[in-house]
Amino acid sequence: MIWMAMRLALFSLMRNKIRALLTVLGILIGVAAVVASSAIGAGAKERIESQFASLGVNVIMVFPGASAAGGARGAAGSGSGLTEDDARAILVEVPTVSAAAPTLTASAQLVAGGRNWSTRVYGTTPDYFRVRSWNTTDGAPFTESDMRTSAKVCVVGTTIVRELFGGENALGSSLRVGRMPCTIVGILETKGQSGFGQDQDDIVVVPMSTFRTRVARRPGREVGQVMVSARDPAVTSHAEASITTLLRQRHRLVGADENDFTVRNMADVVKSFDAQRAAITTLLLVVASISLLVGGIGVMNIMLVSVTERTREIGIRLAIGARARDILAQFLVEAVVLAAIGGLAGLGLGAGASYIVGKTTEWKVSLQAETALLAVLVSGGIGVVFGFFPARRAARLDPIVALRHE
Repeated sequence: MIWMAMRLALFSLMRNKIRALLTVLGILIGVAAVVASSAIGAGAKERIESQFASLGVNVIMVFPGASAAGGARGAAGSGSGLTEDDARAILVEVPTVSAAAPTLTASAQLVAGGRNWSTRVYGTTPDYFRVRSWNTTDGAPFTESDMRTSAKVCVVGTTIVRELFGGENALGSSLRVGRMPCTIVGILETKGQSGFGQDQDDIVVVPMSTFRTRVARRPGREVGQVMVSARDPAVTSHAEASITTLLRQRHRLVGADENDFTVRNMADVVKSFDAQRAAITTLLLVVASISLLVGGIGVMNIMLVSVTERTREIGIRLAIGARARDILAQFLVEAVVLAAIGGLAGLGLGAGASYIVGKTTEWKVSLQAETALLAVLVSGGIGVVFGFFPARRAARLDPIVALRHE
């Protein structure tokens, strides 16, 4: 009986192609919107995670506190207080930390041959490359020996190689950073944009001692930030708490004294971004669900019209022995087939729209199998829910009254 009902449903739809197409359109648009929203949302999540992963493994950032002058308070990180000794203490005294790299930054003009380029120069230690899990494709990072001798060496990103050397192998080439000539000893692997939209490959890294004496002339031991890597993701929060406790002791902060530094766990930043993405995706899914509701109402409306048009046919079927449940199954299957066709077409349209969005905007999309299955099941469910009332109405018709219907 189910196969017979499906055949009758398809025959009925073929008799009214335009009407069936317009009815399917509502379901199609709703399912396509759900599929596209889910695919783009899942792709956004993967992109956020990959971009933050490029910052390093289990990274904790330590910044100086805010500056204060004349009662005016500056932005976070504008104060002073963090030193290279703090970074060393974090590495030695916090057992859950595997590396700690103090850093200083400054803008500088680079010159190589007849080309020049403005970028950010980082002064740091060899631990910087371990914290950021950043390997070299050619050469190697500078060493502790280079730190002790303030060697005029540097490690550069692929953007620097492209802009100053035309993409050719620059290992061993001479590069002027500001007024300091240096030798390129390493080329970093490509990382692309960070989660904040910065080109991570537009970078020059030099030893901290070289930076202080030859690039920015910054005496003393103060640093702009300390990048720390926890030994394992499971101990990142514990490492963050231990760093806070250690720095409060070193900076002689007691009781209710406010921290003169800021410790930021990048995992928390990732969670914050992911929460914002989830909220936007949920909003899009709610809008798409409204489209599905409108499509379901369209299915119910067209099925009521179909029952009215075929009242005499229903009366004949009932008169020659059809049971009420046979009529119910016939119209219910017809509604489900109508919605399922819209669901399958919407699945195809949503997948196509996601692919086009990904290609035109270079935004990664991820269409998951469970999302596709859910979309088809939801469309079938819409057919059952919104088709039940018209089917029940058809099944409860009085055969004599139905036969008299004109």
